[in-house]
Amino acid sequence: MDNNKKSKNVGLLVLVASLGYFVDIYDLIIFSIVRIASFRDIGVPEELMRSKGEYVLNMQMMGLLLGGIIWGVIADKFGRLKVLFGSILLYSLANIYNGFVQDVVTYGIVRFIAGIGLAGELGAGITLVAETMSKNKRGYGTMIVAGVGVLGAILAYYISEWYDWRTAYFVGGGMGLCLLLLRVGTFESNLFKSDENRDIEKGSLRLLFSNKERALRYLYCLCIGLPIWFVVGVLITQAPEIGKALNAVTTLSAGKGVMFTYLGISLGDFLAGLLAQWFKSRRKVVLIYQLFTVLFAVIYLSSEEITEIRFMVLAFLLGLGVGYWATFVTIAAEQFGTNLRATVATTAPNFVRGALVPSTWLYGFLVGHIGVLYAAISVIILLTVIAVFALVKLEESFDKDLNFTEE
Repeated sequence: MDNNKKSKNVGLLVLVASLGYFVDIYDLIIFSIVRIASFRDIGVPEELMRSKGEYVLNMQMMGLLLGGIIWGVIADKFGRLKVLFGSILLYSLANIYNGFVQDVVTYGIVRFIAGIGLAGELGAGITLVAETMSKNKRGYGTMIVAGVGVLGAILAYYISEWYDWRTAYFVGGGMGLCLLLLRVGTFESNLFKSDENRDIEKGSLRLLFSNKERALRYLYCLCIGLPIWFVVGVLITQAPEIGKALNAVTTLSAGKGVMFTYLGISLGDFLAGLLAQWFKSRRKVVLIYQLFTVLFAVIYLSSEEITEIRFMVLAFLLGLGVGYWATFVTIAAEQFGTNLRATVATTAPNFVRGALVPSTWLYGFLVGHIGVLYAAISVIILLTVIAVFALVKLEESFDKDLNFTEE
């Protein structure tokens, strides 16, 4: 294959992975945005909206956790492309069906199925891009994938503002089905193909956890991402409650906060990729981002009589701070051999999302003892300390040769 054709193929692969993650993010957060409107439409009483909303979100989260394992194993055993096609087909059809639901139980079941589909997109895309591009340039590819992808959250916000909630689900599903047409021209990773017929264990959870060093390496990969979803899932999503504790001038809008946070995450992902290429180090960049995050979290949680403008600025800066999401997944992928790489890269982001549950439990427990603000500060500092410790334990993977397997 000549260099010009190879460059075009790599460009197509990065484009498809980027747009796939764009649709993935759109579909991942659309329920959080249209929850109230959809519940009102299907007749859920106001007093039950919180509990029913937790049920549907938990169903989606369980789908993500299960899907992370399923797609990761499939990607390592049968190929990364199969996951890119299969996952987007599943969550696209689920989101279209979501536009027809008439009761909460069905709503939750469909979000569970959608969650399974949504779990495969990012890990498989990052793995495929990382294995296809040269070791000195793959950071640019994963940077583009995540930077473009998180903009799906912005589209989700505006679609929900302009159209009915059912239409918002149809748009998400329709975008996914259209994307399948683009994927026809993509190709499988050469690293995967070179090991495809080798008699080695692939996509095995037993192999991942049977060795203490390997299991700890995986745990450290998970821990470096812990602060990310606490910022999005608690500090921003619970902005109205936090704003009340801060004696905010007006009620803080979680919807606007999420939008500005994702704008920050998108820019942060781009900058993280560029800084990693500049420093020739992913660990240094992640450390800077982690410290940046905890700094602005403390400023936010100390902003007495916070205004809406100040909140949106801080939401953007917090998004910038946790904008090492793609770098986190890339580090996880680079730490493991070809026969476990996709399993790790696919399960890691979904397990980190799932880790929001115990983080939220701890936060809720502390709220009852020291109040909302001190509880939030305590948890974000704790998660950052754990994340920094885990980061120190991982080896630098910036220019690591990925042509190896786990034995």
